[in-house]
Amino acid sequence: MSSTGAVESAVTTWLVDHHDEIIGWRRHLHAHPELSHDEVRTTAFIADELRVAGLEPVLLPGTGLTVDIGGDASGPAVAFRADIDALPVTEETGLEFSSLNPGVMHACGHDIHTTVVLALACALAEYDRDHGLDQRVRCIFQPAEEVLDGGATDVIRAGALDGVSHIFAVHAEPKLRAGQIGVRVGAITSATDVVEIVVKGQGGHTARPHLTSDVIYAAGLLITGLPGLLSRRVDPRTGTVLTFGAVNGGSAFNAMPQEVTLLGTLRTGSPLVWRQLGTLFPLLVDQLLAPTGATAEIRHTKGVPPVTNDDACTALMAQAVKDVDPHALQEAPQSSGGEDFSWYLEHVPGAMARLGAWNGQGEKADLHQADIIFDEACIPVGVRLFAGVLEQFRRLD
Repeated sequence: MSSTGAVESAVTTWLVDHHDEIIGWRRHLHAHPELSHDEVRTTAFIADELRVAGLEPVLLPGTGLTVDIGGDASGPAVAFRADIDALPVTEETGLEFSSLNPGVMHACGHDIHTTVVLALACALAEYDRDHGLDQRVRCIFQPAEEVLDGGATDVIRAGALDGVSHIFAVHAEPKLRAGQIGVRVGAITSATDVVEIVVKGQGGHTARPHLTSDVIYAAGLLITGLPGLLSRRVDPRTGTVLTFGAVNGGSAFNAMPQEVTLLGTLRTGSPLVWRQLGTLFPLLVDQLLAPTGATAEIRHTKGVPPVTNDDACTALMAQAVKDVDPHALQEAPQSSGGEDFSWYLEHVPGAMARLGAWNGQGEKADLHQADIIFDEACIPVGVRLFAGVLEQFRRLD
């Protein structure tokens, strides 16, 4: 038996009345994906729909937008964030509404996230006109989540968090059945950095390695030694993992090169460890290379910190789920993927939940795959979750 409040009940009714329109939004967004920082048509589409609903969206510099609904303009706002960019992936789903932009696809579910927050905004706009919404709500449509120079920091600099007290988000999860919602206190994602190590030394003939600084051998020490050494210098419970994805160096069987380049990712589930790695990582590289005579140039590109869910905000999300269906609530595992929603949580408390998007048939796909299909039944579930979170705040008042 659900224990929904007035706002959530009104939103639920609105979802039923506007079901076909909502699905149309999602399919339009899916068919017209745009890459990070280029979401021009996507931004215009969202803005147009918000204006039709009687709202006044505020365009952000470049792409993306925000919109406020209800409440006292001087009072604190509860924010809900969607990311609007797509990936450089060629779609292979065979859907009737497959991407019309070659080589670009919503393979991470951002079209789902955008539709959830757009539907929430429009439903709340109608409630505000009819009854007056006493809690101010801000919906943030953020560009460029999929790139390291992500859009969250730009959005924050543009003032999107000004006056915001709490912020919430969902991420489509193909490992959970549609209707289920996964929550987790603390870190739910991991920090993701890119590391490039250029190992340098004197080259020479392979017949006389003792007269060289054998950078191939030195690079091998780093490849095999660094991951293990990290596991002895960092608490293994933090999920700190170094993985190399590319190794390049040398061009002849009998000539030792002067450089070998290693490229990989450095991930951790601990915000504290993430901040320490800038000092620890080059120290370990130098220690491993010291006996070889080779040196290293390190390019450590910081990504995003882990999304660290606030305890109270996670509890609000969990209660919102249980008020509708206690069986829908699941504990989400920590992901080793990165998400720039974490930057918002550096400023205000909030939480991200996993929105089940598997239709229950066949194998469970993984994000970023060319043939991934998200179950559209998850969209009203996400909208009701956010409406339930808003109801929790109204009850606290």
